[in-house]
Amino acid sequence: MASVCMNELRLLGSAHFDSRCLLTTIISGDTRLPARFRQSDLVSLGSRIRIRNTMEPYSRETTMDYLEHSLTQAGAAHLMSSELKETLVEHAAGNLRVLNNMGVDLLARAAQDELPQLDVKLFLTTFSQGKSTAGRKAG
Repeated sequence: MASVCMNELRLLGSAHFDSRCLLTTIISGDTRLPARFRQSDLVSLGSRIRIRNTMEPYSRETTMDYLEHSLTQAGAAHLMSSELKETLVEHAAGNLRVLNNMGVDLLARAAQDELPQLDVKLFLTTFSQGKSTAGRKAG
């Protein structure tokens, strides 16, 4: 987002020179965002941030728990082989969006090929062809 737009958020968020807050804004970004608030044109906005929550990628265990919970809730705990689950968790690197995108690509491919279970072989054939959206950078 352009610095000018970010400063407009600051101006729209308060009345009477910051004495009355009109708007609460949540700004989210990657690890470069805190550095932007130290730039001269955004220092006044950065100084108004009350809470800074830096989020890290999910752990391997948490990502696996999420995958297993999702499959169970979908009524398909048996859908993926344990080897595929491990492979997906490893390739997702703690990013649930990447994990979900890979899962969608695999499910679509399995439905197209009428496969009863998703496995590592399907993963390799799906993602080695470069047609997947999961290979895109998250951001």
